[in-house]
Amino acid sequence: MDRAGHHLDTPLLVALAVSFVAGLVFWTAWPLWPFRLLVVLMHESGHAAATLLVGGSVERIQVRPDEAGVTLGRIVPSMWRQIVVSSAGYVGSTVSGCVLLWLAARSRTGRWPLLALAAWTGLVAILWVRDGFTLLFVGGAAFALGMVARYGPSLLRRALLVFLATFSVSYALYDIKDDLLHLASRGPSDASALARVTFIPAIVWGVGWGLLSLGLVALTLRHILAWGPPGRALAAETSGASEHSDSAPPPEPAATGPTEW
Repeated sequence: MDRAGHHLDTPLLVALAVSFVAGLVFWTAWPLWPFRLLVVLMHESGHAAATLLVGGSVERIQVRPDEAGVTLGRIVPSMWRQIVVSSAGYVGSTVSGCVLLWLAARSRTGRWPLLALAAWTGLVAILWVRDGFTLLFVGGAAFALGMVARYGPSLLRRALLVFLATFSVSYALYDIKDDLLHLASRGPSDASALARVTFIPAIVWGVGWGLLSLGLVALTLRHILAWGPPGRALAAETSGASEHSDSAPPPEPAATGPTEW
């Protein structure tokens, strides 16, 4: 991977500050509507990824013009699976934002992370999109991201990564607040769904997700700002090794009917 000489240089720090202010002040402004839909797609993709990780299957993902989203999937009934899948929306949005911020800091040009985003949106469309609006939006997002990756200047590409990262994290925190305070009526929330299953109040889940999100953002920024020179980072990466277990999990009972998140 090509490395930036300075992880969060001045232009990217400016982009980070502008993105935060824009999300705080102009959150409901119509020019930001496509970006809000994109982070809704990240949220729903978190549910989909968690569903697959716990051995379930995903039937469809849908985003709507009112910025609501739904993931329809099947999992084997169990409390821990429900907790993992329901939590993965908000936490997944935050993790996506942190990864994008790290990539913006570590990539010199920002081209391949945007191409990866374009490929992800295209893959979501192929695998799980069944309705016209979501297909149109996801296809348009993949095209726009691909065009910026191919033809945009490197500063624009890296600034876009920072903007999307900040927006994704902001969405997770703002949506948790809206769900808990009932400021927006877009159907049952993930926290209320878990409250019915676990008998733990929705506000506890929401506050917990919010604190976890803030902690992940703080750790990401600390990691980026404290990381050594690019050469040392590269050496640390090449010297590390990871182990993967190939052991098969025990057989599970068949999943029941589809569930929405």
